[in-house]
Amino acid sequence: MKHETGRRSFLKQSFAATLAAPLITSLEEYALVARESGATTAPVNGGVPCGTIGKVRMSRIICGGNLVSGYAHSRDLIYLSKLLKSYFTEAKIMETWAVCEQHGVNTMIFNPSDRRAVEIYKKYCAQGGKIQYLAQVAPKKEDMLPTIREAVDNGASGILLVGNYGDSWTRDGSVDRIGEFIAMVKAERLISGVAGHELRTIMTVEKAGIQADFYMKTLHSADYWSKQREDQKKEVIDNYGIDNYWCQEPGNVVEFMQQVKRPWLAYKVLAAGAIHPREGFKYAFENGADFCVVGMFDFQVAEDAAIAREVLGGSLNRKRAWLS
Repeated sequence: MKHETGRRSFLKQSFAATLAAPLITSLEEYALVARESGATTAPVNGGVPCGTIGKVRMSRIICGGNLVSGYAHSRDLIYLSKLLKSYFTEAKIMETWAVCEQHGVNTMIFNPSDRRAVEIYKKYCAQGGKIQYLAQVAPKKEDMLPTIREAVDNGASGILLVGNYGDSWTRDGSVDRIGEFIAMVKAERLISGVAGHELRTIMTVEKAGIQADFYMKTLHSADYWSKQREDQKKEVIDNYGIDNYWCQEPGNVVEFMQQVKRPWLAYKVLAAGAIHPREGFKYAFENGADFCVVGMFDFQVAEDAAIAREVLGGSLNRKRAWLS
């Protein structure tokens, strides 16, 4: 017992000092570090409810990839990306994925062009990790296949066009390229998706008859302080003018998505941390989302999973049919 206590203390101290990566050699030790740091509790029976797109069974909350890649909506905090990159060491990324699995979150999203993330993911899988990922990609419009093949070669379970590209290709009239992208992904026998911050992206793709397997569209309420303050200032023309919200017309999004017969992954559901998961998840699922994509620190996973189970197991005032 004394030996085990000393070992746990050593792992905890080493991890806190960001020296844990060469010391931790198994998923069991990542889980141990997580428990010692207070990030999680015992494994949860049943986990998070799941849905299926194609042959891919996914938890209804999906771990976003921006945090582990060092990106986040920072409002006017100029140091935030550097802080995230410092916090998410290789050991912390693996710990976060292990905690996700422990609490029934079996899917995440990241960009396979992030070589560091890919290498960490390969190490994690080599140690027995099972979490799957959807590749969020940003291909060259004139030559999309190399980016798609990169995702395939790096073990993606599905591929989607990143929201910035979905929006910009729609704006410049390149919806035909979005159709070609979807066809290329389908040719690789993976589920395919299109993401967009703007409602017109989804509307345009639907009107064009493009057979994406799913959409990823932003959704959150406007009922939080910083959004209301920006509305009062009236200094912002569109979403790209500020860095704190990404769904300007949630009512229109909800109304349109009622008609869409494809699975919907809602993202930005917590408005970059401005909305509590209890409200954000309930709002998204009640208004038609089939999955919620949410950026999570390791210490948030247990609570987010528990809230998702509670919300999904409760009485939802939902009109849109579950499409996965």
